[in-house]
Amino acid sequence: MAKDDTSIDIKPVHHITDLDATDIKLDPYLLDLLWNEPFFSHVLRTVTKVRTDDIPTAGVSAKDGFVRLWWNPKFIGGLAPRKIRGLLKHECWHIIFEHITTRRHEPHLLWNYATDWAINSIIPENELPEGGLRPGRPFDKLTEEHLSKMSDDQVSRYNTLSNFQASLPLEKSSEWYFAAIQDNEDVKSALEDSGEGEGMPGGMDDHDGWDDLTDEEREIVKGKTKKILENAVKEADGTSRGWGSVSSAQRKVIRDIVSTTIPWQSVLKQFCGMSRRANRASNVKRLNRKYPGIHPGVNHGYTSSIAVYVDQSGSVSDENLELLFGELKNLARRTEFVIYNFDTKVDEKSERTWRRGKTSGIDRTRCGGTCFKAPTEHANKNSHRFDGYLILTDGEAPDPGPTKIKRGWVIVPNRELIFNATRRDFVINMKNKKAA
Repeated sequence: MAKDDTSIDIKPVHHITDLDATDIKLDPYLLDLLWNEPFFSHVLRTVTKVRTDDIPTAGVSAKDGFVRLWWNPKFIGGLAPRKIRGLLKHECWHIIFEHITTRRHEPHLLWNYATDWAINSIIPENELPEGGLRPGRPFDKLTEEHLSKMSDDQVSRYNTLSNFQASLPLEKSSEWYFAAIQDNEDVKSALEDSGEGEGMPGGMDDHDGWDDLTDEEREIVKGKTKKILENAVKEADGTSRGWGSVSSAQRKVIRDIVSTTIPWQSVLKQFCGMSRRANRASNVKRLNRKYPGIHPGVNHGYTSSIAVYVDQSGSVSDENLELLFGELKNLARRTEFVIYNFDTKVDEKSERTWRRGKTSGIDRTRCGGTCFKAPTEHANKNSHRFDGYLILTDGEAPDPGPTKIKRGWVIVPNRELIFNATRRDFVINMKNKKAA
């Protein structure tokens, strides 16, 4: 990790002296992340945190098979808690997008800007330290102090890149931003002529060390980061607030990254498992642990009843139905599935029940348009019967609004939900067996 940085510093809330820095701890901010952003907290849990003065801000890197988070106490101590939360999320996204293990694009300075633009565009602006790179806004206005230290050429390059950043759209990939720089000769020259970014904003973190890996180390770290992300996804799915501020669109990106280790069938199984309720029954043949011989023991069983609403539009093929129902059959040992067909209304006459040892056909009974309010209102009205419900669909109908009970969207292969699902909803993107 490099120590020298001649780029323009981002602004802390207040200046931290060497004496003050000795009292700065990262733990309170990691605890804040756990409460407010549990998914990102899961990502950072197994990452080694290293306190250092060798970099001016913070950064993540991989070496010797370990992922490390480097942080400068003077920099951390000068930021408001919300900004530190944004900084930690920024470092997590570098890990998620595999920036620390993928070979950097050259020129690497352009790639550094591209990765920060991609990440900072999906973090709330009020969580970013001042001066951080973000598409859609110009750089901070140069102060008299900065102008006194910069040449006319440096000021011109600064303004060129500032105007370019202000023109960029949000939420594009690092590759998209990198290509946009390459296509703009003025901006490309401004960055290349600045050497290592002298006279330019340095971003909110340090990217040194990303490419200092042997091929063997790279594969080891890739495997470890994949496992970190897989565990974080599983833990986030395990609680209603486990994803924090991560949007459904971002969840889809994350799931795609770990799709080789978390197939859609596992997400479906997890939805069904989380919807189970415990059944308690007395049993005189079972010992009571607290009062043996006085009171009967208790048998605990875990079952659930889940409604499955099948979109009758033509884009939901018989092959899609067979793909889903094949998985439901495997899950019917402890889960009862009550299946309905729907288009703009739920066909209550189509109700059939799947349970262990009993399944029924996939006959179609409707052929109209699609309205997601129909199954949502039907499930809410029958919330006393069901522990959750699944909607098998191509995803192409308006948002039906909130739901009273757990809801899962099962999207047929090669389609997407056209709106952002709520944080409580599960979105299960099916894949054909050939592509699984």
